[in-house]
Amino acid sequence: MSLGKLLERLIQLVPVLLGVSLIVFVMMALTPGDPVQIMIGDQSITPEQEAALRADLGLDRPVHERFLVFLGNAVQGDFGQSFYHRRPVSEVIAERLPATIELSLVALIIALATSIPLGVLAAIRKNSIFDRIATVGSLLGVSLPGFWFGILLLMLFAVHLQILPVSGRIGFSYEVPTITGFLLIDTLLHGDLAAFGEALSHIFLPALTLGLPMTAILMRVTRTSMLEVLRQDYVTFAEAKGLSRRRVLFRHALKNALIPTVSVAAIETGSLLGGNMIVETVFGWPGLGRLVVESIFLRNYPLVQAAVLFYAVTYVLLNFFADILYTVLNPRVKL
Repeated sequence: MSLGKLLERLIQLVPVLLGVSLIVFVMMALTPGDPVQIMIGDQSITPEQEAALRADLGLDRPVHERFLVFLGNAVQGDFGQSFYHRRPVSEVIAERLPATIELSLVALIIALATSIPLGVLAAIRKNSIFDRIATVGSLLGVSLPGFWFGILLLMLFAVHLQILPVSGRIGFSYEVPTITGFLLIDTLLHGDLAAFGEALSHIFLPALTLGLPMTAILMRVTRTSMLEVLRQDYVTFAEAKGLSRRRVLFRHALKNALIPTVSVAAIETGSLLGGNMIVETVFGWPGLGRLVVESIFLRNYPLVQAAVLFYAVTYVLLNFFADILYTVLNPRVKL
């Protein structure tokens, strides 16, 4: 892709992000409930104090004026003050973001490590019992709601078998000084293997729940792509030359079959971030998704707007990089 085409694609992202910002802002403005009344709670304050608080939060301005102020500040990296935390929104999000990224990365690793071998094996053994079981399993994985699967895992492994923790990132008895914010890495950097195992046991169930739909999708994509590649003439020609089946499959066919898988994986990574709100809530995971859900109930408008904008930017950029990656892997494709 030329530099001019690259800049053109980047410019096309601007109206998309503006549209997302506008939709989120309007939806939050139309959401029933008054953030000032939620903040006051049972406290007794005068109408003058309530008006002053409303003015301090900027809620006394018209919606269109508040949106323009939000956009102007967001361009400068200022997302305002959290109504609930009374601190800059960027600080609050930065505290929760590492937990969400860590959870998403582990879910991505689980999805890639299981979907590609399963998809390849299902294609090689087409119409076998293994293929039929894998196909049905992938359909279930796509169809089942993530929160329902997560609750099932909790009931089985945490409640009945009691071999995995119910919620949180690590047990209360462990104190791991923050270096990167990624608990698995920090425990290793401190050489605390017991804490690493504890953190790993906490992240396993939510990561498995989050990665299941992605595993199912990637498995189906890999299987379909592999079947298509195996029907190509160069595969038949390679086998006719006397190359071993293993060499034809893993040295020639798999490389080309993984092109759409890699592209879809890049796109689906964005959905991991978007789908973690429910999973983090179910497993009490202290990440950004759970913070957004809590902020919606508290009418914490600035935090929700900034978080959703972050999700949108991440998703759009991942799609953008997926397009670039696809052209790199398959130069015949022109965007």
